Amino acid sequence: MITPAAPHPDTSTEPAPRFDYSGDPAWQEPITEALRRVIDPEMALSIVDIGLVYRVAVLADRVQVAMTMTSAACPVADLLVSEVEAALDALLPVDLAIQVELVWEPAWTPERMSPDARRFMRW
Repeated sequence: MITPAAPHPDTSTEPAPRFDYSGDPAWQEPITEALRRVIDPEMALSIVDIGLVYRVAVLADRVQVAMTMTSAACPVADLLVSEVEAALDALLPVDLAIQVELVWEPAWTPERMSPDARRFMRW
């Protein structure tokens, strides 16, 4: 069985991440923290706080991430996908493949943003 390193203590006042997670519960916090370090350069916020991550599934041989962009015309979509792959690659064992899929359903809305992100954006 593969187990992650111990997670950092959570000092955030944020509610639980707003994406679906399935798989070994021990990986949820480390993966969430890795995804929080991926920053959308246009909004200067993490992709988790913006609500771009829809699902994470940890399977026996791979980790699947379904994410979206705020717009289908987002000029940094490829960059963000690459950064998600790099963040997870630095965390996960080498024998776990990483699949990041851009999805457009359901469409992103500002309601997916964390309360802190909405305050930052003054929404």
